[in-house]
This record gives sequence, structure tokens and C-alpha cells, in this order.
Amino acid sequence: MTGTGMAALAAAGVVLLVVGVVIGRISASRGSRPDLDLGTPVERATFHTLHTASLAAPPLRAGLTEETARKAAKHLRSLLGTEALCLTDRERVLAWDGPGEDHHERRVMGHVTAMLDSGRSRCVHTECDDLHCPLRWAVIAPLTGEEGVLGALVAYGSRESAVLVRAATEVARWVSVQLELAELDRSRTRLIEAEIRALRAQISPHFIFNSLAAIASFVRTDPGRARELLLEFADFTRYSFRRHGEFTTLADELRSIEQYLALAGARFGDRLKVTLQVAPEVLPVALPFLCLQPLVENAVKHGLEDSPEECRVTIAAQDAGAEAMVTIEDDGVGMDPAVLRRILAGERTGSAGMGLCNVDERLRQVYGDDHGLVIETGVGAGMKITVRIPKYRAGVHSSPGHRITG
Repeated sequence: MTGTGMAALAAAGVVLLVVGVVIGRISASRGSRPDLDLGTPVERATFHTLHTASLAAPPLRAGLTEETARKAAKHLRSLLGTEALCLTDRERVLAWDGPGEDHHERRVMGHVTAMLDSGRSRCVHTECDDLHCPLRWAVIAPLTGEEGVLGALVAYGSRESAVLVRAATEVARWVSVQLELAELDRSRTRLIEAEIRALRAQISPHFIFNSLAAIASFVRTDPGRARELLLEFADFTRYSFRRHGEFTTLADELRSIEQYLALAGARFGDRLKVTLQVAPEVLPVALPFLCLQPLVENAVKHGLEDSPEECRVTIAAQDAGAEAMVTIEDDGVGMDPAVLRRILAGERTGSAGMGLCNVDERLRQVYGDDHGLVIETGVGAGMKITVRIPKYRAGVHSSPGHRITG
């Protein structure tokens, strides 16, 4: 999560405590009966506030829709202790909890529209004609996001109350934090999808053409091998262009790499020497989809396509305690370290090094800056890339049902 996201979470915690204290004072002044021995009335109310907010947060983290608003509204109403509460977007009421919906809902958007223009909380008398309706006064607080005001939280009361104004405004700010975090999640998802599309685009049309040409060359001389290579090609492309899952397993990623190397071997023949060393215990480890294959493709490219000599590629996956350690090494032409630094910094445009930069950014995004690529290289000295993958990380798990079998 970015620094902004962490700051927002911290702010949300402060807001919750403020709201808890405010409501706690209300409860204390009303002489609420003691239940569990959770301390003073203020402390009990704060605990209740935090618990109720924890129930409202998950739906809001999915964005502001009719479904999420409906799930959150009842908890937000309980949080504020109001007679009724509704959530709106900029155009309509998304959810209503409490009495008065039949005759107040059609009026609320007029009040919300006035608030949208200013972006500030406002208080209004409902001017309700129903003598039995308890909704006499409303606080309309804006719900904001990266694009400005997204909608409103409207809290209804039976009388004017400065405490309700403050509490509704603070809760609306907390809801806005959850909506901003939802936007961050969606932005992160779109970024990852764009990066995967970029990696897929990097699977060179020349590689596809050369693979099919190599397969065709065996059709007459060795039909059995041509069939095997065609199946490898089909599985490789199926895995690379699958549509489900941000993460995969090390086993599936290595299987895709084996298929890639089989196709590359059909083209380059004895010039490509491959050594694969994998500890079985690290095979189930989850990792970002397509984060190793581009590194192997880089090794083959710089080892064979950029040199007439034979190339040895060594791929090792070892158990390193809390991490799986993966190394990809080639004895090809290598690279100037200064050029490599510019590539990883994103200062070079074009396809050259795009895979390295992309994978490095994704690893840092998922695991933190201390888990970026470690690359040892020099001109004429080959290249060794080390990837450290935590075995367990919250939110990192492979999608079921997409295993590639051999």
C-alpha cells in the first residue's frame, strides 16, 4: 500500500476514536446500562463504535453502489444512533435505513444537490407534514473521492443537534476514506492488468513465428516431436494469455518456462543448454503471474539471439526459510550496469528491458521495495537475476482451477 493509503488508514482510525468519544458521551449522558465490564461508559461506547464500523467497512471497500450502500447503511445508522439514514450518489438514493422512506426519499435529492455544489455539510429542516413522522431535521454530509464529491450521507433526527452534525460529518469522512481505499484497490488492479498486458505484448511475434516454423520443420522428419512441440506451444500460449488470476504458483510458472525453453530449443538446437534445479517444497509458493518467464526470455535473448555462441541458462529454485529463492543465470553477452540501472529506473523507452522493469515494479508493489530484482551483470559477463519470494504474504494466493498439466 502507498504512503497515502497508510496515512488514510491512520486518519480513519483517529476519526473512529473521535466519533466513539462523541457517541460515548451521548450514551453516558443518557445513563446507558452497563453490560460487559468494558470500562467507563465512554470506553464502552468507543468499543461499540469500533465494532460497528468494522462491520460497515468491508462493503464500502468495494465502492459506492446500491448493494454496498444497502449493506453499510444499517451499520452506519447504528453507528450514529439516528432515526433514519440514507446514502446517495450524485443522482439518486442508493440505500435507506429506518422509517420515512415512503415520503422523504423523493425530497432528499433536492437537498443533496444543493450540497453537491458547495461540497460542504449542511443542515435542513425536513418540513414534513406527517405529524407522526420522527424525521424533523437532517444533516447532509458529502462523500468524497479522488474525483470530488461522489454522493452524500444523510442522517435524520427528531430535533436539531450540534452533536449529530459533528458525528455525521466525521462518519462521512470515514466513509470517504473507505471509498478512496476502494479507488486505490481498483487503480492497483487496473495497473496490474495493464502490466500483464504489456508483458503479453512482449511475447514477440517473432518468437511465435519462429516457434511455428521450427515445429513445421519437424513435421516430415520427426512427426512425433512436431506433435509434442505443438502441444507445448498450445499450453504455453494458453497459460500466457489466461484471463483469470493475478497470482499463480511457482510450479505453474516453471511449467510454462519449461514449455518456452522446449520451443526455444527446437529453434536453437544444441546451442541452448539448460539446467533446472528445483526444490519440491517451494513448488506450491504463490507469486505474481508471469514474473519469471520474462526473465528467462531475457536470458535466452541475450544469450543466443545476441550472440552466435552457445548459451547455458541455469534456473534454480531453493528453499530459503521464510522465502523461496529463485535464480536465473546465463553466460551470454551481459549488459552495462549503468544501462541496467536506467532500465530499472524506467528511464529507457521502447521494448528493450521492458520485461525486467515490469517484473521489478510488480515484485516491489506486491512484496515491498526490499523484494525487487537483484541483478549481477557486466558487458560480456552474462547475467544473474535473483528473485526472493515470501512463502506467505497476505492477499497473495493463486487462483484455483488454472493449473497447467504436463
